[in-house]
Amino acid sequence: MLSNTLNTNEIKNASAAEVEFQRLESNGRSTEFAQITEQPSLPHRLRVSHQESGVGIKARRRSVVRFDKTVMSGVDATLPVTVSAYAVIDIPVGAFTAITEASNVLAELMSFLSTTGAGTTVLFDCTGNGAATLLNGGL
Repeated sequence: MLSNTLNTNEIKNASAAEVEFQRLESNGRSTEFAQITEQPSLPHRLRVSHQESGVGIKARRRSVVRFDKTVMSGVDATLPVTVSAYAVIDIPVGAFTAITEASNVLAELMSFLSTTGAGTTVLFDCTGNGAATLLNGGL
């Protein structure tokens, strides 16, 4: 279970600076955190949620980690805009006895987003192959 306060380097921004969040609410299989220093008119939120479907060997769990940050537009300083980033994993939990392959697939996503391939250092500045592809609309 996640702590009520995420403040020991669990979350970093593109400059590798810590961003601290406090749990706002939990509801069933969903929880929401707010950045501790957010401005009320500019929410910066982290949401974690899980949804189960199917039964027996067809049981699946879809889990989402999502960040939404509202900032003022760089074009129109009176216009708030929201940028979102999220990761989803859909696991056929009824057909697995261990999460090994789900861990492998998630690790591949994290590696693609956070490294240049040859390196083993996590690149918080979003210059990893996958992050750069997402940010620049590349293929």
